[in-house]
Amino acid sequence: MTPLVTVTPRLEQEFRFDYYNQQNGSATNGQGNGQHINNYGGPGGARIEFIPAYNWEVIVAPPPYETASGPKGSAEGWGDWPGFLVKYRLASANAQNGDYIVTAFLQETTALGTAGKISTNVDVLQPTLAFGKGWGDFDIQMTISEQYPIGGLASPGNTAAVNIANFGDPILWNTTFQYHFLQYFWPELEVNYEYWPNGEHQGLSQVLLTPGIIFGRFPIGMDSPTRPINLIFGVGYQVAVTPTPVVQNNVVATVRITF
Repeated sequence: MTPLVTVTPRLEQEFRFDYYNQQNGSATNGQGNGQHINNYGGPGGARIEFIPAYNWEVIVAPPPYETASGPKGSAEGWGDWPGFLVKYRLASANAQNGDYIVTAFLQETTALGTAGKISTNVDVLQPTLAFGKGWGDFDIQMTISEQYPIGGLASPGNTAAVNIANFGDPILWNTTFQYHFLQYFWPELEVNYEYWPNGEHQGLSQVLLTPGIIFGRFPIGMDSPTRPINLIFGVGYQVAVTPTPVVQNNVVATVRITF
């Protein structure tokens, strides 16, 4: 099952909508900005995922809509636009032949410049390598990636170059431990690690734990005589377990329709 936060190495066709209710860390004694953010669509946006050719997947999405409040003021508007994400499956085997998958991703995100710390004001390219391995009803899914700023927008008080320098080039490592039982239940624990070698958070790392559960796949129709349409939904709570976090906690909810 596709995890709540970690992007799965599997290839899928689905419509997906996520909701994040995020509290950033303290601006006075930590590395956060203290903002509370509601993100409708999730960081990836409400998106369509489809498989146009063997071993390939393409994800397209509109920008998510966000509201923000806190020490940096109140704002609302469109978040940065996750223009596209392309997956290519490098290797895989079914349950009878090793039950594993290795996939490469490339994602581009375009800054829209929305005020109130909704936009990073930085265009980002994010290459990712993803792995998955199953053992019966238990599986592990993992991604490792780095975000590279490829352009910037000026914002109040900062030039485009300053925003790029502040963003840095963070490294992200996500791992999901997942178990499947009673057909429709998928409890999981995600470990979300981020490290900033450069930028305004230089030298900082943070670890977030995300326990959650996903329910599905519930058949709701047929796309063809052999391909069902399924409903999936889930919820989780993400919390920082390292000091001075950028993100303190986050409620994550997801709804998906596979086809």
